[in-house]
Amino acid sequence: MEIYFEGKKKVIAEINGFTVKTDQAVRSGGDAEYPEPFTMFLASLGTCAGIYVKSFCDQRGIPAENIRLTTKEQFNSLKKIIDHVEINIHVPTDFPEKYENAVIQTASLCAVKRHLREDIEMVVRIVRH
Repeated sequence: MEIYFEGKKKVIAEINGFTVKTDQAVRSGGDAEYPEPFTMFLASLGTCAGIYVKSFCDQRGIPAENIRLTTKEQFNSLKKIIDHVEINIHVPTDFPEKYENAVIQTASLCAVKRHLREDIEMVVRIVRH
């Protein structure tokens, strides 16, 4: 991985042939042209859980086109960190109920999540739509 700078607060990463661009908010001296690095971190958590859910569905022949994941983070102002992350797996009404707990467990195996501090609470749940 190579990291370099591109004006104001833009920080760019070259990773295995891919380019990841980050910036800072205007209030922090950036142009807000790209996501902030911490936002990218949070996106990596959601997309990591997402690939586990997608693979789970693919292995069982369950269509994943109408499945969505949403995340919600809670910031602890005393610790100055996010100490609670909620991942909701939104499934259609025809999602097999017998797989609900299994898909929650699968999403919880996410490699990014496993690298978080142990005192950060993670909640994964199913939401039918």
